This record gives sequence, structure tokens and C-alpha cells, in this order.
Amino acid sequence: MRFYITIFLVLGIFANGFGQKVKILLIGASHDYRKSKDQNFSNIHQRIRAFKPSAFFGEFVSPEDEATLMDYWCKTDNLKRLKKLRSNRHIPLDKITRVIDSLKVISERDNDNFYLKSDLAHAYYLAQDAANGHYLYWQVYDHLNKSADSKLEKYVDSLLCPKQDVSGRSMKRLATSEYAFIAFPMMKEFGLTEMLSMDCQDYDLNWTASAIAFHNKFEVFQKDSLATAYKAIAALLEKRDKGFKKYQEMERSSNVFTEWLNTDEAADILASGDFYFNELYNFKNFPKEEILSQIHWWKKRNEGMCMNIVNRANEIHAKRVVVMVGANHRKFMQEIFQKIPDIEVLTL
Repeated sequence: MRFYITIFLVLGIFANGFGQKVKILLIGASHDYRKSKDQNFSNIHQRIRAFKPSAFFGEFVSPEDEATLMDYWCKTDNLKRLKKLRSNRHIPLDKITRVIDSLKVISERDNDNFYLKSDLAHAYYLAQDAANGHYLYWQVYDHLNKSADSKLEKYVDSLLCPKQDVSGRSMKRLATSEYAFIAFPMMKEFGLTEMLSMDCQDYDLNWTASAIAFHNKFEVFQKDSLATAYKAIAALLEKRDKGFKKYQEMERSSNVFTEWLNTDEAADILASGDFYFNELYNFKNFPKEEILSQIHWWKKRNEGMCMNIVNRANEIHAKRVVVMVGANHRKFMQEIFQKIPDIEVLTL
């Protein structure tokens, strides 16, 4: 309990120093809609239009944080893309910022020049700004889907190599993500030229270590407890499995899957994937210390993301921002935002 009180006191101290109210539209989403039937995003688009945001945040690591993070779950994938794109066209590190600024000005003057957008995407990727590399690449990708252009496609393939970027936060994943269907089309409609990054991966190695420690012990617990006919444990595990089946059913059959992902029902099902249920924690030999460690590092990541959003929104004086986040983060972040003074959080 002392841990949570301390966190909220710290958050309050930070927030009191901002001096600006920020309204946040928090949208939990799937990172991949490939398994879903044709989705109807019109209600979400309309909600964003009515909200009238001045900025969008995505679940990406900022260039500054990317440069200092030694390792996290997709660091190897990011470095692989960086190495490939540098070999395609090298831009010295000390010139990347100027190149990006110049390309932005030129591209805004010639908005239908998708070669320039490809060049700008490439420069963003070299600056380790995946959010805006993706935003520019998506604009080119979307254009090619609507208007075939073999010459442009060949140029994109040679410069950005999207067919080789297939793992991690890749160009391949982008094509069926919440950014392709929700964030980027709305940013384009509002004339917003950049996405802000807000992910926090400072604790990813701690999270991974905790998860491994828990699962190793949980396998033994599950085997031993079910062998001794603990009906209550079996019932809770069955409840968890039923939740997963409900998730899969909604993913497959609902054309408004994202709206459902923003319900408490979906949040509880998603949380049970990593954290099971509180009712399990006090059973004999349950790895309680390990699961609480997992929860601790998960909360730390969500707190980091929330503070990145608040800090960066205030830096650019943005008072109304849309935040796109994986649905398993939505409820955790909503509860954190509700504790921060001068922050109003809205959901779908």
C-alpha cells in the first residue's frame, strides 16, 4: 500500500508543476487487426473529430530514449532496420536533424510528392524516430494501395525495404495496425505532420525476468494443485480460458472490436493473461512474490508512459491529445491519469 501512495504523491508533485490542464482521449486498440472481420472505425473517427485534438501519441519509444536503451523486446529488430536503411542511403548523424527539417519544409510545399515522403520516412528511421518513420511510410503505402505506381513502388522498395522489415514494430505490422486504421488517417485529416512517442521501455528487462520466474514456478504449482484436486483453482483457470475464448470470438466476429476492447470486460480478460486473478494469489505454493513483481514492473511501465504523455504534451502546450495504446494498457493508464491533477482522461 505504501508503494502506491508514494507513486501517487510523486505523480501529484510532477503534475502540480505543469501549470496546464490537458485533456486526453485514451483509446485502447489491437496492434494487429488481421484476424478481425472488416472493421467499422467510423464511430471512433467521429469521436476523434468531435474531440478536436492538437496532437497524437503512439506507443513508440522516442528517439532520445531509443538512443539510450541498451536492450528491450524489439531493440534487435530496430537495429537491424537501422543498419539496412543506413546501407541504402547514409546520412551522417550530425546532419539528420537538418535533413529532416529541410525535407519537412519541402514536402509540405509539395504534398503530393510521395518520393519526398519516402525520403522523409527514411530520414526519420535513421533518426530512430519509428513513430514518424511509420507515419510517412504509411502515407506512401496508402497512396500506392489506392493508385498503382510501379516506379514509386520500386523506389520505396529500394530505399525503405518494407518487405524485409517484418518483425518487432515493423512496416509489415504497421499495415494492419491501429495506426493504419485509426491514428494516421485522423492525423492526416487534421493536418498534423508528426506523431509524438510515449512508450517507456526502461523496465522491460525487469519485466521479462519477473515473467520468466513466475511462469517457471506457476507450471509446478498448476501441476501439483490440479493433481490434488483443488476445484477452486481449476474453476479459476477455466474462467480464464473462457475469457480468452470470448476475446477470440469478438476479434473474429465483431466489426466494432475496438469499442469492445475499451470495456472493463475486455480489460479484465486481458489482465488475466499475465496476472491471472487475485483469488489465486493466496493459495498454498502459488508464486505470489513473482506475480507481484510482474505487476510492479507493469505498473512502472504504464506510469512511465503516462508521465511521458503529460510532460511532452506540456512541452508543446498541447491541451487536447489522443493517445493510442495497446488495449491491455488502457485501464491501467486511465486509473493513473485520474490521479494526476489537471489531467482529464476520456475513453470511448
